[in-house]
Amino acid sequence: MRTADFFRFALQSLASHRLRTFLSALGIAIGITAVILLTSIGQGLQRFIVEEFTQFGTNIIGITPGHTDTRGGPVGAINTVRPLAIDDALALRHAPHILAADPTVQGNGEIAVEGDTGRRSRRVMIYGTSRAMIDVVQMKVAQGDFLPDDDPRSARAFVVLGAKAADELFPDQSPLGQRMRVGGERYRIVGVMAAKGQVLGMDLDDMVYIPVGRALEMFNRESLGEIRISYDPTTPLPEVEASLRHTLMARHGREDFTITPQAKMLETFDTILGAITFAVAAIGGISLLVGGIGILTILTIAVSERTAEIGLLRALGATQRRILLLFLGEAAALAALGGVVGLFLGWGIGALLGIVLPSLPVQLPWSYALLAEASAVIIGLVAGVLPARRASRLDPIEALRSE
Repeated sequence: MRTADFFRFALQSLASHRLRTFLSALGIAIGITAVILLTSIGQGLQRFIVEEFTQFGTNIIGITPGHTDTRGGPVGAINTVRPLAIDDALALRHAPHILAADPTVQGNGEIAVEGDTGRRSRRVMIYGTSRAMIDVVQMKVAQGDFLPDDDPRSARAFVVLGAKAADELFPDQSPLGQRMRVGGERYRIVGVMAAKGQVLGMDLDDMVYIPVGRALEMFNRESLGEIRISYDPTTPLPEVEASLRHTLMARHGREDFTITPQAKMLETFDTILGAITFAVAAIGGISLLVGGIGILTILTIAVSERTAEIGLLRALGATQRRILLLFLGEAAALAALGGVVGLFLGWGIGALLGIVLPSLPVQLPWSYALLAEASAVIIGLVAGVLPARRASRLDPIEALRSE
């Protein structure tokens, strides 16, 4: 039997039982579609989180008060944690490999302006920071300038507005140079930030930035919320961490702080989301196994129905190996057909989701798509082995008698 005849025979066998072929391929198609959709959402979510974190830069380290570890000790022992102070941030600016250190604290409060049209106010996030912020994170000023390089412990009463806060309070005029109240105190507006949008659920445009020392007094806090560090990206991360730890331990006497590099956070997220993506792909793979069982069932029935046909082929000289390959070819073609349909369905539904729900991160992972298609063909071949062996071992005389 020529190769062309081989393929023609397999395709004619599938075409002669359209409903059976459709139902068998449907199981594989649903499995492939499930794999594509689940992994697309998983890959999209992974990319979304990475982009959210890296838009401010990749060489950032956060230092927070308190040490996150588990240790034994007598019940009732007093655990005192020295707060992170502005002086700690100033000391870290002189540590090796450090480019900038920004002391930060945040809270919620009211901002208000009084004009000819009356008093306008709104509650926003008030972010206490320093001039070093624009050196640590990649944010730009649209109008004016950012906070001046004052001593953060006794800085002047200047404020920088987020884009949304500026539009709401000063819809028809420039806010630069005007005065407003932040948490009940009067501040002069020196700048407006460029629009940034939301990051992990926090609207960066609907906040104001004031000197960190004044924010600590406003919120009646003793400790900073975080010190954000920007370091030389060419320096190995362990060296930078050791430098920060040495500087702070010299000031605090012990390690009562937590150093969290952004790079390690991204590695953790990448590992977790990668595992989730693999897990959902495996769940989708269960549908492929169900489709494989469908192929096994259909081909087993087909062998019983086509016994006389198999006997005629054997009588015409077809070998056991050729009969085996014929049925395996049908199984592989059936699985491949279902896989292709599933790929188009998965891609189409994913693209539709991206249009209907633009906030839903969907990214088609071609590696998983090709792996799923290859898996479908392999599952089809495995499912077709038993029926194919049974067909190839039929005695030609007995098979012809079954007519």
